[in-house]
Amino acid sequence: MTRALVCREHGLPDTLDLTADWAVPDLGPNDVLVATKAAGLNFPDVLIIQGKYQFQPDLPFVPGGESAGVVEAVGSEVTRWKVGDEVLQMGGSGAFSAQIVVNEHALLPKPKALSMIEAAGIGITYFTSYHALVQRANIQPGETLLVLGAAGGVGSTAVELGKALGAKVIAAASSDDKLELCRQLGADEVINYATEDLKARVKELTGGRGVDVVYDPVGGDFSEAAVRSMAWQGRFLVVGFASGPIPSIPLNLTLLKGCQIVGVFWGRFVGEEPEVHQQNIATLWEWFDAGKIKPVVTDVFPIEEYEAGYAAMIERRAKGKVIFTF
Repeated sequence: MTRALVCREHGLPDTLDLTADWAVPDLGPNDVLVATKAAGLNFPDVLIIQGKYQFQPDLPFVPGGESAGVVEAVGSEVTRWKVGDEVLQMGGSGAFSAQIVVNEHALLPKPKALSMIEAAGIGITYFTSYHALVQRANIQPGETLLVLGAAGGVGSTAVELGKALGAKVIAAASSDDKLELCRQLGADEVINYATEDLKARVKELTGGRGVDVVYDPVGGDFSEAAVRSMAWQGRFLVVGFASGPIPSIPLNLTLLKGCQIVGVFWGRFVGEEPEVHQQNIATLWEWFDAGKIKPVVTDVFPIEEYEAGYAAMIERRAKGKVIFTF
């Protein structure tokens, strides 16, 4: 038995149950038992406990899509890992548990340059943003990238990776303190869309040309304004809908702008193009260890304070990643 945060019925975080007697699965021959040190909270973790995500585990289940920890035991046929190895896992659910059993092929080595708290939240956000900017947008050095929700978990990684890939980055967020974080991550320009007109500011900042790539994990009210701010042959990346509403974009805008609306679904990409995903991991790990990119972690909560952690994300107060510690 182990300590875990359990979803027994769909609802908001106050319906979750932090229990000390969650059963740990038996260790199969190709499985690894990992002691969780820290786990990352992502927007899908908000949806999955409400029964609103596209992949729903059977009740009861432990939410949490990613975590970092130390190998405690290995199955009889495991060859890739040994007791004491520091690893990451991104299994979609089960991470908010003090111990987790995963197949040996579902683990990655922790980047040496990162702490457990930093590493616990890198997988889903950096993998999504790198796939979006490289495979889906084919962003080029010198192009202009507009990031919406730029201080959030995925948005902050898009700002950082956009700069690493040679783009000029315009970061848009809802408060000045969030935009200060974006400047620290390397944003060239910032827009406070709570107080400024997004389309007018983009026009001003680009000399009327518009932006080459839009990274949109937010949806809602600002998506159409961003499409209207596209340059010729621009690419609008549909990453998610953290604001709630899924926007309806007038398709005539794509005709007028000669632009593309491009879906980004990292989870399916991993299954469809595993070799490319492995190449992405190799590049990101190299950049982490070289100090070229470094995770932003400003909201860290012990698992006992899970409601406060969820609230920071639901209320969009978090800057960078929200991390639970064990």
